[in-house]
Amino acid sequence: MAALSCARWLTRAVVAAPNPWAWRSLCTSAVAHAALRNQSQAEDVRVEGAFPVTMLPGDGVGPELMHAVKEVFKAACVPVEFQEHYLSEVQNMASEEKLEQVLSSMKENKVAIIGKIHTPMEYKGELASYDMRLRRKLDLFANVVHVKSLPGYMTRHNNLDLVIIREQTEGEYSSLEHESARGVIECLKIVTRTKSQRIAKFAFDYATKKGRDKVTAVHKANIMKLGDGLFLQCCEEVAELYPKIKFETMIIDNCCMQLVQNPYQFDVLVMPNLYGNIIDNLAAGLVGGAGVVPGESYSAEYAVFEMGARHPFAQAVGRNIANPTAMLLSASNMLRHLNLEYHSNMIADAVKKVIKVGKVRTRDMGGYSTTTDFIKSVIGHLHPYGA
Repeated sequence: MAALSCARWLTRAVVAAPNPWAWRSLCTSAVAHAALRNQSQAEDVRVEGAFPVTMLPGDGVGPELMHAVKEVFKAACVPVEFQEHYLSEVQNMASEEKLEQVLSSMKENKVAIIGKIHTPMEYKGELASYDMRLRRKLDLFANVVHVKSLPGYMTRHNNLDLVIIREQTEGEYSSLEHESARGVIECLKIVTRTKSQRIAKFAFDYATKKGRDKVTAVHKANIMKLGDGLFLQCCEEVAELYPKIKFETMIIDNCCMQLVQNPYQFDVLVMPNLYGNIIDNLAAGLVGGAGVVPGESYSAEYAVFEMGARHPFAQAVGRNIANPTAMLLSASNMLRHLNLEYHSNMIADAVKKVIKVGKVRTRDMGGYSTTTDFIKSVIGHLHPYGA
């Protein structure tokens, strides 16, 4: 019955697609999904016509959220083949060998979806976490978090739509710390012209491509006159190349206050590493929390899709209460990146319909539904796009 349902959707997709031949592989994928449904997930089975994607479930509720993605993808007959890898510092599943396996898979597939890889606070001889090392080795310099209100879910601020772009390969996260004298720690913040110009150009290119009007550079150049001063100077130089995009600057502490008081004044914000981490979480709280905001990271070659505010939610592990909204929306964005617009729209629409109807909501959204309830409701709202 499921195979028949998939076949019907795929037929409608072929009719609706402007390029019908591009959907040939979907039929192969639907048959393959039906044939493989009862096989072990541990098997690395090549599905003809499917897009290979690296999956890192991560820590905390990450595996549960990835299960949600796989269930919805299966129900929607999405032509994607997940290659799962496990990398965790808190579950003793982290080593140089595992890191290289993950890197090899991501370099081959070019696209990945990942959960939060938790970083322990304890110092065990290595300052750079596996998560940071992974991002650096792939040069995932641009983190993009689209903070957008969800129709039907009321928060203190509604109808928000802003984008936070964060440089995430240098700055305060450079892992350069040492004890210069007993009881004195020096932690180095690295700011380079090359990477500051690169993230500034990425932000203005993003604004241009997405039809946005303004870019705000967030900094603390009044105190860190050389480091943040260089970042700000690079943003100002790049801004001159985009006369149609309005450019503003704002000090980080004022930006935090302005986001709480009047977030509607912002469009695209670009900032160094640590500021971006803080603002991502603050802005996510404006629209409902970490469970509803998707995120993504880019290099020149690779794209990684994840939650916008990275939290392991360890307290929710095994309780079937995690909100899969952010991960499902991120997975939808991943499909759009793969040019699977039909499936991307179908899944995003289903998630948004569940939230708008309001009958099924997890605890973080004020409801009592389980993760399983939410997944089933999303699957129940999957309809051929345009039907």
